[in-house]
Amino acid sequence: MVSDILSLYKDRKVLITGHTGFKGSWMCTVLIQAGASVVGYALEPPTDPSLFEIAGLAGEIRSEIGDVRDLDHLYKVFGEVRPEIVIHMAAQPLVRESYARPVETYDINVMGTVNVLECVRRCDSVKSVVNVTTDKVYRNLEQDRGYVETDELDGYDPYSNSKSCSDILTHSYRKSFFSGDNGGRKVAVSIVRAGNVIGGGDFATDRIVPDCVRAAMAGEDIIVRNPSSIRPYQHVLEPVCAYLDLALRQMEDPSLVGEYNIGPGESDCITTGELVDKFVGLWGSGLKWIDRSDGGPHEATFLKLDCTKAHTVLGWEPRWSVDDALEKTVEWTKCWMAGEDKVRACMESQVREYLTN
Repeated sequence: MVSDILSLYKDRKVLITGHTGFKGSWMCTVLIQAGASVVGYALEPPTDPSLFEIAGLAGEIRSEIGDVRDLDHLYKVFGEVRPEIVIHMAAQPLVRESYARPVETYDINVMGTVNVLECVRRCDSVKSVVNVTTDKVYRNLEQDRGYVETDELDGYDPYSNSKSCSDILTHSYRKSFFSGDNGGRKVAVSIVRAGNVIGGGDFATDRIVPDCVRAAMAGEDIIVRNPSSIRPYQHVLEPVCAYLDLALRQMEDPSLVGEYNIGPGESDCITTGELVDKFVGLWGSGLKWIDRSDGGPHEATFLKLDCTKAHTVLGWEPRWSVDDALEKTVEWTKCWMAGEDKVRACMESQVREYLTN
């Protein structure tokens, strides 16, 4: 179970792609606390400032700077490390960026996944793989029910669609090479589709909570493009710990292999305007926000996940509400403002609190 992660990952060899990003940095923090042997493979941190650098993670893991599109380099690292568990998170993760760079987005998100799975196929030490996609893989019908794992995959924009492709090709590799048939070996390979994540240290562009943090620190109004859009907001530790829990458990019980939605409860699927109102209340300095559409490209208005399968099969339940997630984000940000030397202790404290909640 999730609460056992800190004890069960001790000395496990784990390879994470995308470790220099926001979600990857939190995963590294959890695994370092657990005493795992961690290897990360990713490009240089994608933002400046960078959570990976602020938290001082590079000195505590093997951090390999590389591109998932470079199969030879990636395979060399697999061969040297011989990981037992692989968590694939490397991606071009931004919807708006995918409109500006569609070819690169497909190249990273589709061929990057092919390369990771090809390395798994060639590396017989790997026993468990989790491919992290997104809640945006589903064909969005703007419906008022949450999407279930069997719904049609057909992301609208290049980012979402490339992740749908990543999802589908993982199915093919699992059936073709990791089922024990066709001369292949059995490897536990699952796909996890997570909702919108928030938490301390996210500096990405075109994400609402980082936009709130930047405006608050600058003493400016928060610009909200789509205040009526509904999203499943959750703290970053929710999916990170779900990935790690599944990766361990499916090694012991192959019946758990499959596709899983990981998202918040019904009450935490809220509008962007409601989210910003909550942030403003927590920040406590007279902030306000402005509804100002910038005429950007298409983005879904309504998006919600049905996580019944994760609840019933894995026994997974969200531990923190959206209010908790925002409180922890503000807490982290104020720690950072007080000095970078306080950040790591703040993160470790939040990890312990989450896992023992």
